[in-house]
Amino acid sequence: MGAVIDVRRGADRYPGGEPDAGITTRHAFSFGPHYDPDNLRLGPLTACNEEHLAPGAGFAEHRHSDTELLTWVVSGELRHRDAEGRSTVVRPGDLQHLGAGSGVHHVERNDGAEPLVFLQFWLAARTPALTPRYTLVRSLARPYEVPEAGAVLRLARPVPGATLPLPAGPYGYVHVVRGEAELAGGERLAAGDAVRVRAGADVRGTVLRSRTACEVLLLALADPFA
Repeated sequence: MGAVIDVRRGADRYPGGEPDAGITTRHAFSFGPHYDPDNLRLGPLTACNEEHLAPGAGFAEHRHSDTELLTWVVSGELRHRDAEGRSTVVRPGDLQHLGAGSGVHHVERNDGAEPLVFLQFWLAARTPALTPRYTLVRSLARPYEVPEAGAVLRLARPVPGATLPLPAGPYGYVHVVRGEAELAGGERLAAGDAVRVRAGADVRGTVLRSRTACEVLLLALADPFA
């Protein structure tokens, strides 16, 4: 793959989940039965799943290992429980970070009365830890570093007409959570769309301009094989 900046539309994500159980998922990368050898990962980022959970729906206890999971609630409230006995509620504006270490079991549910929408990024650990770790940042206000995966997550809420530089990389992932934006050159982005910076693309002078008030997540990603 050459050095490129490309746009991926939210509507083109792979469908998944269990609709009959109140779970609808949209996968940005190859996941489960949706295999695309050209869309396996972006640096250490191996998944970006958009989850829609009806009230009372949720993921039963399941296991992760050697993965750093970042969860961002778009609307509603996420109830999280893990095998260490923690039980937390994650709300819009909060960042949840679960470092799976050598293995952790957890449960994710919508125990509220309103529909829940959240994004979850899976990052392959560069330096796997043995002990699972859990962090909940209330009202994320500064860049959040994930050194285990060589990643930094930044939240931006630009006013209309403001510009944001793309992550310098060597890889970068930009997700429009709310609002509308456009790349230099005029390519428009809506909520759910993403921009990928791949293979060390030169992003100098390339910006994202907000067309409306926006909420944007920007991930700067190291080369996992360097």
